[in-house]
Amino acid sequence: MPAKSKAQQQAAGIALAAKRGEKKVAELDGPAKSMYESMSKKELHDFADTKTKNKPKHASSKS
Repeated sequence: MPAKSKAQQQAAGIALAAKRGEKKVAELDGPAKSMYESMSKKELHDFADTKTKNKPKHASSKS
């Protein structure tokens, strides 16, 4: 499942870095912390690997 916004992609990248041990878990906050706790490395990689071209900065709150 690809990220829907640049912010979501960035949060996934931060959470993935923490899962890999490249960043301290204590430094996580907000969406990155939630993603770290609820997603696997593969899921985080899929989100973080999403191309950001033509993606909005933030996802719309409408479905």
